Amino acid sequence: MRLILIRHGETDWNKQGRVQGLSDLELNETGRRQSESLAQALGDEKVEALYTSPLKRARDTAYAIGRLHPVEVVTIDGLRELDVGEVDGLTYEEMVCYYGDFFERWMKDCTSVCPPGGSSMPELQERAWAAIQDILRRHQQRGKSEGDGEEVVIAVAHFFPILSILCKALGLELSECRRMKLELASITTLDFNPERTVLVSLNDTCHLKEEGQ
Repeated sequence: MRLILIRHGETDWNKQGRVQGLSDLELNETGRRQSESLAQALGDEKVEALYTSPLKRARDTAYAIGRLHPVEVVTIDGLRELDVGEVDGLTYEEMVCYYGDFFERWMKDCTSVCPPGGSSMPELQERAWAAIQDILRRHQQRGKSEGDGEEVVIAVAHFFPILSILCKALGLELSECRRMKLELASITTLDFNPERTVLVSLNDTCHLKEEGQ
């Protein structure tokens, strides 16, 4: 099965450099343009299923992609962003001011400290990977029964869920997640084969460059 992981388009908080966890912001104008560019980039894919985080910024991105494919957009709670608790909505400068000790530890290793009032990265990885395993079981079984070639599935999610999924799929320690770059409206592709999982592409943003997004 081929899994295409999409990070949602831009929101006003992304533009302002604010931490964005479970706060449910919509895409801004740039984010909507990015979603349309994503849709065009993926328009030729034979998509069997389209899943999304329940948060608006991911759902809006998924619906833009889904307009070019005859599939239902299915919401999966396990794909939602990390709950960052009390730092949700703060800029990095505000985090340093109000939560200096946490910020210092977070920047050194985001997997070893829990945001105040939020959830930990290991907890996030557990639920995100469970969601991916459920998708894999569903589509690998269907692909075998139908015998019509490789399934292509799209999942629209967020920064930390996608990084945690990549670490798990590739056998990396979760603490290595910050070594990977993942921009807004980027495309990352994994092939799940019986022998091994293969990273086909990471943080592909070529579809955004023509319009300077």
